[in-house]
Amino acid sequence: MSRYYTAEHEEKRKEIKAFFDQEVHPYIDQWDKEKHIPKSIWKKMGERGYLGFGFPEEYGGTNRDFWYNVLLVEEVSKIRSGGFNAAFGITQMALPYIHKYGSDFLKNKYLKAVIQEDMNCCMGITEHGGGSDVANAKTTAIKNYDHYIVNGSKTFITNGILGDFYVTVVKTDPNAGFAGFSLLIIDADAEGITKNPIEKMGWHASDTAELGFNNVKVPVENLIGMEGLQYERLSMALGSINDAVNALEYTIQQKEKLLKGADNQQKRHDLAQMVADVELSKQFVYQCRKNHEEGEYMVLECSVAKVNATALAERIIAKCIEIMDDLGVREDHFLARMYRDSRIGTIGGGSQEIMFEIISKMVIDDKKYDAA
Repeated sequence: MSRYYTAEHEEKRKEIKAFFDQEVHPYIDQWDKEKHIPKSIWKKMGERGYLGFGFPEEYGGTNRDFWYNVLLVEEVSKIRSGGFNAAFGITQMALPYIHKYGSDFLKNKYLKAVIQEDMNCCMGITEHGGGSDVANAKTTAIKNYDHYIVNGSKTFITNGILGDFYVTVVKTDPNAGFAGFSLLIIDADAEGITKNPIEKMGWHASDTAELGFNNVKVPVENLIGMEGLQYERLSMALGSINDAVNALEYTIQQKEKLLKGADNQQKRHDLAQMVADVELSKQFVYQCRKNHEEGEYMVLECSVAKVNATALAERIIAKCIEIMDDLGVREDHFLARMYRDSRIGTIGGGSQEIMFEIISKMVIDDKKYDAA
């Protein structure tokens, strides 16, 4: 990775690793069982500038280059908890929309509060019946003088219970097709919001909720606008590929398992193939992230990255458990947790079916997705 990271990057990586070793790793099993991450951890990360990589100093950021965010995601993945990764990652997905499309008022009110203080946020996209397909979203925000009136519901919303605000996909013009969708910041304590927790098969450390909006009043200045969800899909891809790397690196270190039995050559060759698959996907995901940061609008590439990386992570982790034999299936082993968590990665942020539909429309039907 030397082509991406400088000595300064690696020094920051050491600092972040030391922070996670002290503040997160000793408690992650406890948080997974309690299904709760204390809000104080986000404040500690903010105080050290970790939540402000890539954002301007005027909003509390550190104005670091893109690769600081990438290495931060890599270190988060080494915590080996899909729940922590999801809770952290959803904030990193939401903030760029505020930074790129929000007014100075919204940046000062919300962006700065997440980066510098202890405010937490989430994305409100998925709905019953439509999944994470934005085109099928039914939640409406109808303008009424100086407010929008929001009605509808969202489901499987990470940080939905503990989040302070939601960056929410709403239909502001029911007659305008996809152009009628916008992003709207909705404060979590607004009157008319209901929150119901959801139990999940994985990502236990993060809270997940079903949200209901019943005539919720939202100031018109909270409108952001919308330009697709490529950043969210790239974030899912980056987290998943690093989960695969972590599982693979751990398994390779267990040399006594790899050399045991008559099938050791097959195990070695399986690992070699997994290394090749991970390296290809990783380089593609990193290049997509770099191009996205430079302003390219890449619907096809981001969909491909998400499909490949999430499916690969699930397959790699499952194979690592198989190689590790009885150890890998123990409930108290992190590989078991990683496998449960990886399955959700293929669904959240746009399911495989939605990604395949986007890809097929583009390559078969010549459909174009233009930047708004």
